[in-house]
Amino acid sequence: MKFPRFVASAACAVSLAAAAITAATTPAYASSTNYVALGDSYSSGTGTGSYDLDSACQRSSKAYAALWSASHAPASFQFVACSGAKTGDVLNNQIGALSAGTTLASITIGGNDAGFASIMQTCVLSSDDSCLSAVSGAEDYARNTLPGNLNNLFGQMRSRAPSATFVVMDYPHLYITNDSGCIGMSHTKHVALNEAADVIDGTIATAASQAGFTFSDVRSQFSGHELCSGDDWLHAVDLGDIGSSYHPTATGHASGFLPVFSAGAGAAISHSHDS
Repeated sequence: MKFPRFVASAACAVSLAAAAITAATTPAYASSTNYVALGDSYSSGTGTGSYDLDSACQRSSKAYAALWSASHAPASFQFVACSGAKTGDVLNNQIGALSAGTTLASITIGGNDAGFASIMQTCVLSSDDSCLSAVSGAEDYARNTLPGNLNNLFGQMRSRAPSATFVVMDYPHLYITNDSGCIGMSHTKHVALNEAADVIDGTIATAASQAGFTFSDVRSQFSGHELCSGDDWLHAVDLGDIGSSYHPTATGHASGFLPVFSAGAGAAISHSHDS
């Protein structure tokens, strides 16, 4: 079909304007970025409902790393995060994706080391006392053992990619604590689980700082979108898809993790270019 000349001209102008907007909103560094996404289920995309990139590791095109790659068009993107990963799994199965050519890498890690899945099972199925005991054990692990695991991992990541910007993400609070109308677990359990997240996140923040990595905290971004908020960005217990329980939804990745990662990556890379 042949369009009138003025229509074709208008279409061309719109296309050029769109290209200009895209160029203006995409950081200049993106086209030269070699990005590697490492980590556990909070990075792979467990909970997004679509594991179109790798079903075994539950990697999703709706995960924050894949969304960032799709919108920024980096020179290369390797997505190796895997559901269930601990620090040792990253060392054994993921870290090989890093190289001297890597310029940007992201990771969420540490929750599985501290026994997150087991804690949640205990808190869902058992008493307040049992839940508090499980949380206490996880907090002890996070304070005493996790730091060494993270320091070792982060050190090896830096050795493999000496010029990369590393952005370390943490874990959101699971529940609002003004939870009088919330059905399910008790207020005591909600508070304890949030406190455990704070302990684990604090350990991750310290290790990231010691390694010279950028720490990007998602807790404030998720504020008001925890479970029982009425605008949840996390899955509650789902007996039909138990693996998604207590993981971010697709909205949690797009509106929670993605903007925090984008800000952390942009600030860190801009600072390195200015230095």
